Amino acid sequence: MHTRTRRQRRLGAVAGTALGAMLVTGCVASERGEDSGDAAGTFVFAASAEPVTLDPAFANDGETFRVARQIFEGLVGVEQGSADPAPLLAESWEGSDDGLSYTFELKEGVTFHDGTEFNAEAVCYNFDRWHNFEGIAQSPSASYYYNNLFKGFAGDEGAVYESCEAPSDNEAIVHLTQPWAGFIAALSLPSFSMQSPTALQEYGADDIGGTEEAPSISTYGSEHPTGTGPFTFSSWDAGSQVELTAYEDYWGEQGDVTDVIFRVIDDPNARRQALEAGTIDGYDLVSPSDTVALEEDGFQIMPRDPFTILYLGINQAVPELQDVRVRQAISMAIDKEQLVNQTLPEGTELATQFIPPVVSGYNEDVTTYDYDVDAAKALLAEAGIPEGWELTFNYPTNVSRPYMPNPEEIFTVVSTQLSAIGITVVPQANEWGEYLDIMQGSADHGIHLLGWTGDYNDTDNFVGVFFGQPSMEFGFDNPELFNALTEARGTATIEDQLPLYEDINQMIAEYIPAVPLAHPAPSLAFSERVASYPVSPVNDEVYNLVELND
Repeated sequence: MHTRTRRQRRLGAVAGTALGAMLVTGCVASERGEDSGDAAGTFVFAASAEPVTLDPAFANDGETFRVARQIFEGLVGVEQGSADPAPLLAESWEGSDDGLSYTFELKEGVTFHDGTEFNAEAVCYNFDRWHNFEGIAQSPSASYYYNNLFKGFAGDEGAVYESCEAPSDNEAIVHLTQPWAGFIAALSLPSFSMQSPTALQEYGADDIGGTEEAPSISTYGSEHPTGTGPFTFSSWDAGSQVELTAYEDYWGEQGDVTDVIFRVIDDPNARRQALEAGTIDGYDLVSPSDTVALEEDGFQIMPRDPFTILYLGINQAVPELQDVRVRQAISMAIDKEQLVNQTLPEGTELATQFIPPVVSGYNEDVTTYDYDVDAAKALLAEAGIPEGWELTFNYPTNVSRPYMPNPEEIFTVVSTQLSAIGITVVPQANEWGEYLDIMQGSADHGIHLLGWTGDYNDTDNFVGVFFGQPSMEFGFDNPELFNALTEARGTATIEDQLPLYEDINQMIAEYIPAVPLAHPAPSLAFSERVASYPVSPVNDEVYNLVELND
């Protein structure tokens, strides 16, 4: 039996008798769901939301990916504790000199959860499946990552994927229509996991309905997800929890965890209370204000290395914001160090550009517009901006993101700093869903708070997403920047990319389409029962690597 948390021991003491302590302990075990499997091996994690689907090809959200990483694996994984690609189902790979083909040597002796053999034909089946999505499956709301990274489907001009061949069971060759240096890193995304061809066909994985804006889940995606990962799907109680069980024939290390329960608890305070009550073993996105108290009570706080960016977006649809001097002044008004110290988690790093320092293409020498109130005021005056100029400042409410754990507090600090240079902030708050709709689908906003958690180690996954094409969020048209990003993405090797991205980061720093504020370090919290957890900057956390105390 596992060691109980301090909170559980206090509950037992309150009961006053041995019988009372047994009843409380039994209640906690029941709430943990330990009666559904091996109690000593059950790991209960509080998710902030339920999965959108259990078919990762149709997912782009963190909670779906958190579950998918337990069930599925891709050709390429992530080096533990980093964002760098590493072998997974492919033991090695080699790209051609022209960047148009990649040969993968596959791991032998691997089976999908339904007994189907993992081999080169299965690899090609998955690539061909994505490429041949039809109807609603092609919509960005459904196949978001394939849309954005492979740039189209069968018959589309500019589609990156061409074909796949299987010369032998353990060798697959993927052909591209154009060079893409980020191809290998992109394959570490759960969206490109290998799935059982047998199960995909048997349970109609691509038979999704609904609308392009709101696709529905197939039977496969709700009841029969089938991968090669260390855990198999058991059940999904919609709105409540997802349960998984260790796969007995897993090719790799199985570890201490025999059963996984993802319990949906959307409120961060309720997640903390569940940890204190002993009904969960851990949770993500710990509020910075909770970390000290939790540690004092004996819980473990595990920060991730920053692989995020929090920025102050600038919408150039506002005429005054088209003047780079005004954008420079806004940047110089912000005391990033004060912002970090007052509102963001320990381990957060100040930002000078829109990629974390560990990402390839980071430029140590970009131009910065450091905190200087007097210089900021002078720039506004030079640009003809009157004292007291009103500027709409949009921010979200009732939401916590890895890059933005407490938007209301961040808004308050930045607003105060802007008022110090003579800007009158007009606050505009919206709930998260409405907020995103306004930022991405309307020009009717001013400056705003947003950010990003990187998916893998590639500059394009940050600045290409933000600034690679015109958008309603930023409201500018800069063909020079767009073309530079397109050229960098289409190079054949990472070595060729590096100087291009270093120049692009300098170009962005001078143009100031937004102000990079910080690289927040989100934290997880765990009970004493958890001896070790595989913390990853890109959330590549697979629970066969979790170690539990006896």
